[in-house]
Amino acid sequence: MPTSFPLTSWRLLKTPPALGAWNMAVDEAILEAVGRGEVPATLRLFAWEPPCLSLGYAQPIADVDQARLAERGWQMVRRPTGGRAILHTDELTYSVIAPLAEPRLAGSVLESYQRLSQALLSALQRLGLAAQSQEQAGQPPSAAKGPVCFEVPSNYEITAEGRKLIGSAQARRKDGVLQHGTLPLTGDLSRITQALVFPDEAARSQAAARLHSRAATLQEVLGAVIPWEQAAAAFIAAFQDTLSLAFLPAELTPSEQARAAALVTEKYANPAWTGRV
Repeated sequence: MPTSFPLTSWRLLKTPPALGAWNMAVDEAILEAVGRGEVPATLRLFAWEPPCLSLGYAQPIADVDQARLAERGWQMVRRPTGGRAILHTDELTYSVIAPLAEPRLAGSVLESYQRLSQALLSALQRLGLAAQSQEQAGQPPSAAKGPVCFEVPSNYEITAEGRKLIGSAQARRKDGVLQHGTLPLTGDLSRITQALVFPDEAARSQAAARLHSRAATLQEVLGAVIPWEQAAAAFIAAFQDTLSLAFLPAELTPSEQARAAALVTEKYANPAWTGRV
C-alpha cells in the first residue's frame, strides 16, 4: 500500500532532448546541488537526442560493438548508476534526486524503490494501463543478467502483461539519492542488440527475440502512441498524488548548468570514464 507523507514541495524540471553525456552530467550536477542544500528535491523529466546507448556504472565496455554503434549514429555514455545497457530513444526518462533525509527515499534501496514504484504505477494507470510492481525473489534492483537492461525485471520494476515496461537504477552517495529510469514509448526495443557484441548473428537474433518476449513499449501494450508530453503529465500528476508532493516548475540554476558542462568534459564525454571497465 502507498505510504502517507506530509505535503512537501519538490522542484520540477522538464529539460529539452539532449546528448547522453549532458543528460548524465545534469543528473549528477543536481545531486551535488541537492547535497549542498542549494536546491530542493527534484523530479526531472527528459529525453535523448540523438539515440544513446547507456552502460551501467560497472558494465564492461567490451559488451559494446563500437563499430556498429558508430554506423548507426548512436552515442554512448556510462551512467553513474548500476544495471545494464539501455538504448535511449523514443522514450520518457525520469530522474528523482533528493537528500538522504527525504523520507520518500529513506531506508534501504529496495524500500525506496518500492515507494517510487507506486508513483510509476499510478502514472501508467493514468495512461490507461494495468501494470504491476513486485519483488523478484533474490534480485537486487537492476541486477540484470546479460548486457541488456530490459531483458530482466528486478525488484519493484514495472511490468505489464508479463513484460518489463520501466527500467530503473539508483545510486546513493553522501550528497543524496539519485534514481533514474526509462519508459519506452514506441519503436523497436530489439534495436539495442545491433550495437552489442554477440558470438555470431544467430546469438544476436536469439537475444532480439528474447527481448521482444520479455519487454515492451507503451505503444505495444496500449495499442496507441502516447506523446511525450502526455506521458510526462501523467508522471507529474502521479508523483504529486501518490507521494503527496507540490511541484515548483523551475529551470536548472546557473551553477548547476556550469557544473554539468564541466562534468561533460571531465567525465561523461571523456573516453577514460566511458571505458573505465
